[in-house]
Amino acid sequence: MPIPTRKLVWIALVALASMAAAQQPPPATQPAPDVIKISFESYALPNGLTVILSPDHTTPTLAVTIMFHVGSKNEVPGRTGFAHLFEHTMFTGSAHVPYGLHDKLTEGVGGGNNAGTGNDSTTYYETVPSNYLESSLWLESDRLGFLLDTLDLAKLNAQRDVVKNERRQGVDNQPYGKVGEILARATYPAAHPYSWDVIGSMEDLSAASADDVKNFFRTYYVPNNAFMAIVGDFDPVQARAWVAKYFGDIARGKPVVRPVVAPATLPAERRFHYEDRVQVSRLYLEWPTIGEKNDDQFALDVLGAILAGPRTARLTKALVYDQQAAASVSAYQNSNEDVGEFMVVATPRPGHSLTEIETTIDGVIAKLKAEGPTAEEVQKAIAGEELSFVRGLESNLGKAFNLASGAGFHGDAGYYKVSYKKSTSVTPADVKRVANKYLTGGRIALSVVPNGKPDEASKLPQSKKVTGAEDTPRPEVK
Repeated sequence: MPIPTRKLVWIALVALASMAAAQQPPPATQPAPDVIKISFESYALPNGLTVILSPDHTTPTLAVTIMFHVGSKNEVPGRTGFAHLFEHTMFTGSAHVPYGLHDKLTEGVGGGNNAGTGNDSTTYYETVPSNYLESSLWLESDRLGFLLDTLDLAKLNAQRDVVKNERRQGVDNQPYGKVGEILARATYPAAHPYSWDVIGSMEDLSAASADDVKNFFRTYYVPNNAFMAIVGDFDPVQARAWVAKYFGDIARGKPVVRPVVAPATLPAERRFHYEDRVQVSRLYLEWPTIGEKNDDQFALDVLGAILAGPRTARLTKALVYDQQAAASVSAYQNSNEDVGEFMVVATPRPGHSLTEIETTIDGVIAKLKAEGPTAEEVQKAIAGEELSFVRGLESNLGKAFNLASGAGFHGDAGYYKVSYKKSTSVTPADVKRVANKYLTGGRIALSVVPNGKPDEASKLPQSKKVTGAEDTPRPEVK
């Protein structure tokens, strides 16, 4: 299934005392205690497969994840949706694993399996009782080493139909479902790796041939582009032996050539409205920002929490409680690997217009940019970010996601420590700086309105009508 284009959940193991530490940090002369600890070892096989082992005997269960550093950004125009389509074909059986056996050896023993595709990666996973580690490794190694032995046009067509139906359910026939595609096309120039949706278009899915898919596999589904994490109740010595047994003979692939991703900037505001089969209008404001490898992401995350969330957050307080003009409002930073977007989304209450709501949003943001947030606002926002961080630590699977993504995106399975420290060290000055740097006049303003009611769009005279992603004009390349 496709996953949201938000970075994979951050995971780490933290003591309950970390919440108190965030409220009352130790004196500057003393180093902060290392409260986040995930014991692990990381190594690489000769074929390039990165392996991360993290024993935790709390429960008699374990998780196995393999993250392939390939997502929709590795596609090309005319062949979009490949990464997600291939995710589905990985569940159709391989040379030594007939179709259906994967489920029997995971779900059939009380565990589970699934996968997710995003802009930057595709991750497969199993959660199983401890005594099924060997079978999980065998299942993953067989489809990595021997999938193409049984992949034919019939299997591809079956999964192509499944993906098309996912698109119908999640995009074409979903209220507000086209928004992601419209915003991506309005934000990024043609051929930009982030300018199309993960699920791809119907035309591109129909055009995919068996050879196209096989070439995609040979290019990206290779050990030297994979990061495997095993977390839970297992013996590391035995795990090393099984990993070598099942993965050691799989050939290394050619070095992966990654796309060059240009930063996105908009010289001026772009305004659009889209008529949809919805009952209530909705306003989307999007500013191009930065990706996972830029430290400004941490201050932008805090900015989002200050603007929307609890009833005291600035936009929530103004729109939902004080004016009672909005039924809901959200604000957040979406960080992909290379680029990102800061989003504000608001849904009005009856009797209130999108123009009114946009005016309030702009006023609240302008005040924050001028004055900056208070220390208390930043402290509360960081506490909320920390809580979300900690909640991702409650399972072996969550920790496995974190370790694998750290290794894949940052070359360090222990990157969670860096991320945690930076996210809890954001200052009011940091928030004010990123608000002024990124929340500029160069943004997208999209109104989604009910069919036949274009007058509900915010600032309609300045807004261009679009009927979908296909006729949304691309930004000009300067």
